[in-house]
Amino acid sequence: MFQHILLLTFRSFRRFKNSFFINLIGLSTGLTSVLLIYLWVFDELSMDKFHENDSRLYQVMINVQEDSTQIRTFETNSHLLAPALVKELPEIEYVTPVGWSTQGIVSVQEKQMRAKGRHAGEDYFHIFSFRLLEGNKQTVLTSKESIAISHELAHKLFGTTENLIGKAITWDQEPYEGTYLISGIFEKLPGNSSERFDFLLTNKLFLEKTTMDVSWHSNPVQVYLTLKKETDVKAFGAKLKRFYQSKLEPSGGNNSSGPIAHMFIRKYSDKYLYGTYENGIQAGGRINYVILFSIIGLFLLLIASINFMNLSTAKASRRAKEIGIKKAIGAGRNSLICQYLSESLILAFLASFLSVVFVFLLLPQFNFITGKELQLQLDPILISGAILITLITGLISGSYPALYLSGFRPVEVLKGKLPTSLGELWVRKGLVVFQFSLSTLFIMAIVVIFKQVDYVQSRNLGYNKDNVLSFEAEGTMNKNLESFLAQVKAIPGVVNTSHMNYSVGSPTGTGGMQWEGKTESIEFSNLEVGYGLIELLGIPLKEGRSFSRDYGTEDAKMILNEIAVQRMGLTDPVGKRVKLWGKEYEIVGVTQNFHFESLYEEVKPCFFRLNPSSKKLVVKIASGREKQTIERLEKLYKSYNPGIPFYFTFLDEEYQALYTAEQKVSTLFTCFAGIAIVISCLGLFGLAAFTAERRRKEIGIRKVLGASEAGIVSLLSREFIQMVSMAILIALPISYLIAKYWLEKFAFRIAVEWWFFAGAGGLALLIATVTVATQTFKAARINPVHTLRDE
Repeated sequence: MFQHILLLTFRSFRRFKNSFFINLIGLSTGLTSVLLIYLWVFDELSMDKFHENDSRLYQVMINVQEDSTQIRTFETNSHLLAPALVKELPEIEYVTPVGWSTQGIVSVQEKQMRAKGRHAGEDYFHIFSFRLLEGNKQTVLTSKESIAISHELAHKLFGTTENLIGKAITWDQEPYEGTYLISGIFEKLPGNSSERFDFLLTNKLFLEKTTMDVSWHSNPVQVYLTLKKETDVKAFGAKLKRFYQSKLEPSGGNNSSGPIAHMFIRKYSDKYLYGTYENGIQAGGRINYVILFSIIGLFLLLIASINFMNLSTAKASRRAKEIGIKKAIGAGRNSLICQYLSESLILAFLASFLSVVFVFLLLPQFNFITGKELQLQLDPILISGAILITLITGLISGSYPALYLSGFRPVEVLKGKLPTSLGELWVRKGLVVFQFSLSTLFIMAIVVIFKQVDYVQSRNLGYNKDNVLSFEAEGTMNKNLESFLAQVKAIPGVVNTSHMNYSVGSPTGTGGMQWEGKTESIEFSNLEVGYGLIELLGIPLKEGRSFSRDYGTEDAKMILNEIAVQRMGLTDPVGKRVKLWGKEYEIVGVTQNFHFESLYEEVKPCFFRLNPSSKKLVVKIASGREKQTIERLEKLYKSYNPGIPFYFTFLDEEYQALYTAEQKVSTLFTCFAGIAIVISCLGLFGLAAFTAERRRKEIGIRKVLGASEAGIVSLLSREFIQMVSMAILIALPISYLIAKYWLEKFAFRIAVEWWFFAGAGGLALLIATVTVATQTFKAARINPVHTLRDE
């Protein structure tokens, strides 16, 4: 029986070559897209899920109600939190504070290399499943002189990972510079870990070296914990909330005029996908893109399946006598359904095989676009998923044609009467409308995303980021930073130099400022800078002055931005004094508002403080002399740090990196929209071909009676153009609502213009018209002699 079905299927494919290849190309293209999306989605969903304690591993978070309408969510906490949690909440099994990332140069004798590290508490390796190859998780992070390094870093520095416990490593980055003893070696971090670091220093060292005030209102560390088994998470959350309120109350916390703060826990593995909070409530994050591309994959499969349905029902007239004869000699409807579903499934599995080949070929480029390292490993999960997707695709694609074709009555079809119901026509037209509605939505999405990304990257941010590069002060240059900067300034082509403590998009925040007349607590961005940084970036001053060596010591001076002055309620702010972390500062200037974060955010209050030891060096280069100047700068850098590559970034690149997700989405949307349009046009091309073939005699008669080729093309194309036009009318209002929803996530966004929709609809209509016209024009040019003589 199976052999007989295979033979019939092969004959059907050979007989209807055009429709076979159109379906094969459409299905294999759709399945290729689905497999690529599947690999990406599976990787996203697996992030941070590998930890053994995943179900009991949480991060401590804080909601702060800054005013009656605004709640901000913070991931960082006080140094005091971890020891207090261990002491007072018995439901906790382990807890660890983790300090911010630090980057610099590690060295062993003459060998040097750049590395990235973090500070962590003693229980870090009890909480996280990063396996220690050497060392004891009980003691690896107990001493201030200890350092745990990665398997890769050990190989680079020592050429081995064996017998390294107790060996010395030198770290150059202030304020943690010094020599540390290796206490552990951990294996390479998994690819599905959101944590990336080369070494770990101890939290004890971080506490000793930090300059931030240690109180319940400071927030320099992230705190992670594991709960004991059988702990009631909801009850623990309520207990944690009361615990934190009790810590704030002695300082005036939630019973004072300050902000109302509430502590809660979030599953650690939710951090990657659900990292966005709006007004204190979890509001998505990367999970939005996971859902989005899952839906796109589903739609691409549907579009490819719709092609199969439409082409199969359209060519029914060519198989009607075959069905009638089979039924007349005793074939039952179930056997016919089985045959046509088998054809569909065989075609789906052929397309699936091709799609695997395409994925192997396209995966490097897909990884480049997504920034991942995905691999097509034929493991049981992937194979099961691919088989399931193929089965569903084959059954969906073949179900309607099988039911439709098997329902023909043999008496009618053998007389040449093909039953055509109004419902069948509407289904076929509806499927075409659905296809092009989705294609128009994709085109509209490309236009809106592209315009918004272009807008945020070209908007005036309030400072000049052009031709400004930055790099870390590291190695021996740290010992005499001012001398190094003086040499940089002497390089031809360098306009100005300075330094700061932050990167674009990630200034540190604090809420510990006090001033006369304070009525609310405000979260400020803390911008620690060197002399000349404000001038280098071209940030306009609204009042007062900038930092200057002409005024002597400036370490007790402060410069605010406009929004900070407004929020603080200050009039004539220059000359007034504020207190930060127990130290008094004089306000000497006010800058205009500027954006150092993404345009997802409103402009935030910020202050500048002078910090001569901030380590992010900034260099302004004259336009047109970039190449020569950078070469000289690299030569100077290597004279201080021989053997270390000179790594730098331009400030405008750092700003553009804030929108990496949007850029990737735009690129992927463009690719998938193109695929959707190609698949839809394949179906439209096939339908136009079958329509032209079915109406060959009508075309011949019309030409004999004097109809022009243009008139025939118009006649044959009219129905398809009407369907595509209807699809556009349906898609435009839906795309408008989706565009408005997505743009609302940006504090600064483009206006949704009417021509976005007109352009997207016009492009979809043009593509459809060209697709149909190429086939109908071919039919219109056939000599009527050839179409009328076969009777």
